Amino acid sequence: MTVPANIKREVKALRAQIEHHNQLYHSLDAPEILDADYDTLLVRLEELEQKFDLVAADSPTQRVGATPLSQFSQVTHEIAMLSLDKVFGEKDLKDFDVRIKKRLGLIEALSYSCEPKVDGVAVSLLYEDGLLVRAATRGDGVIGEDITHNVKTIKSIPLKLNQITKGSRLEVRGEIFLGKPGFEKLNERAKLEGTKIFVNPRNTAAGAVRQLDAKTTAKIPLQMFCYSVGIVEGIAMPSKLSEIFTELGELGLPINSDRRTRRGIEDCKDYCIELLGKRKELAYEIDGAVIKVDDLGVQHALGQNAKSPRWATAYKFPAEEKSTTVLDVEFQVGRTGVITPVARLKPVFVGGVTVSNTTLHNMDEIERLGLRIGDSVVVSRAGDVIPKIVRVLTPEKNNDASRIVPPKLCPACNSPVEQGSEVLFRCTGGIICPAQQKESIKHFVSRSAMDIEGLGSKLVELLVEEKLVNKVSDIYQLSLEQLADLERMGKKSAQNLIDAINKSKSTTLPRFLFALGIREVGEATALGLASHFGDLELVIGASVEDLETVEDIGPIVASHVSDFFGNENNLTLVKELEGAGVNWPAVEVNVESKPLRGQTFVLTGTLERLPRSEVKTKLVSLGAKVAGSVSKSTNIVVAGPGAGSKLAKAEELEIKIIDEGELFNLLDSLS
Repeated sequence: MTVPANIKREVKALRAQIEHHNQLYHSLDAPEILDADYDTLLVRLEELEQKFDLVAADSPTQRVGATPLSQFSQVTHEIAMLSLDKVFGEKDLKDFDVRIKKRLGLIEALSYSCEPKVDGVAVSLLYEDGLLVRAATRGDGVIGEDITHNVKTIKSIPLKLNQITKGSRLEVRGEIFLGKPGFEKLNERAKLEGTKIFVNPRNTAAGAVRQLDAKTTAKIPLQMFCYSVGIVEGIAMPSKLSEIFTELGELGLPINSDRRTRRGIEDCKDYCIELLGKRKELAYEIDGAVIKVDDLGVQHALGQNAKSPRWATAYKFPAEEKSTTVLDVEFQVGRTGVITPVARLKPVFVGGVTVSNTTLHNMDEIERLGLRIGDSVVVSRAGDVIPKIVRVLTPEKNNDASRIVPPKLCPACNSPVEQGSEVLFRCTGGIICPAQQKESIKHFVSRSAMDIEGLGSKLVELLVEEKLVNKVSDIYQLSLEQLADLERMGKKSAQNLIDAINKSKSTTLPRFLFALGIREVGEATALGLASHFGDLELVIGASVEDLETVEDIGPIVASHVSDFFGNENNLTLVKELEGAGVNWPAVEVNVESKPLRGQTFVLTGTLERLPRSEVKTKLVSLGAKVAGSVSKSTNIVVAGPGAGSKLAKAEELEIKIIDEGELFNLLDSLS
């Protein structure tokens, strides 16, 4: 079809007009035309594109996707998208500046680029020849998910840059978020339509960018602010981050107008305080400020550690606090019989979620707070994640009638409750306690224990309620028919579960010991027992004194292990499991000749190639000790994505730090 020249000119002009208005409305908040007039332009463009077959990938009409995806494809970031270390106060912020100056050998003040830490979803946008060709989530920093189809629906993100350089590649990194006005309108619409109310803007944005159908994403008024660049090829970029922001803005990309450049860390502190003061006035949610060295050359000189750049940090604001009322305190029974007080609260929206209950940990915490039922209290979300009662507002109004008293009988089985030498109360019912029964089974089948895929919490509860499973050994007696008859199970699902149960029979001694749920025997202790004794029968027959010879096992843990295997019911259970076919390979115990003997490792962050428990097993099998915390006796810290305080401690103590790749190179060389 021959397209008239005047039609081509009109289509080109319409596209330019619409993108111009998109930028004014979504990036600059300065619309020049009414929504109805905007819609008229868009409808006219759609008509012409369809009639004359002029649809183009960078057209504004293509911001709403067509065919939904069946699944997300993975994207490997050519330059890793690192996370940021966090600081929580003025001292930490000053220490960040001191570390940088020390590393650079500088005395004079540095220039920093300061910006709000938008509470959204980190993404990467790749432009080739000025056209948006790919958008991806951060993922684990190395591998993300392709979300191009969804990002194209976000009107503040240009499909084509204002300046096109042939042969260029530009990767722009930013935060996709849902602004407060958009969030409010979304929930107003949900109320009118009688649909589900959205909990908070961040979760809504995260869910929106991961929709398989872009039409669903298009209904969410998402926005984006750029915060850095990654790949830069065939295009000139300034040498300072503050100037890069200006350049990105000229290219048509959305830039946060609340960013500032500050000289010296004191000015950065003032910026953070100022930003905190106007937090509630902002049109978007923030949880802190980001402080970055402005000069890119200095950034390069500082480099990075295993998970984060040394030249940037996130200054986290104090958690939001709200007042509410304690309606009641209930007591819950855990897997090991520990009874935990839980406060039931008058629901309150704090830190982006509705909080209606929170743990009180133990009776000592209740006494420390001076808490009574009916009290007005302040609730905080520590790190904007965990709700916590931080103080009682009117302690003088407390009265004895509302005192919180620990139960004398277990709320789950009515067995007597005992208080040990600790601050904890425990049910004495053991296996007869339904709360402990269910929780011990859930622990037994969990990933770090027997790893029975498909046997989740709800199914465990159903199996117990249906009296098909009373103890963990019953799991290995389940039949296909029994499972298939369960509600919403089906024959295929039942067969998959049977296969997973059979697969779990081949395990390791450390996993088996951990799965038994012996009090205070975690993964590391289970590893220590297995590598020291090498055989389950030797662990069973060990005295308290023998157990205390195991590294890092003291008299209390030794007593718990001895008591567990001194119980006939537990021994019967172990024999039933072995009789059902649960087995493990022999454990090598000759540590004298092992290459990592005397070396202490600490694992922190995410390990991607193998589960953490398997990595621990490999290290212990080579004679190493795997500790849970970093100290002067630590030899090597293995840091993966998401490493936090342990990594910082290792850097402070100048302990050797390696990544997962280096660890596996070491293990391969020693195997």
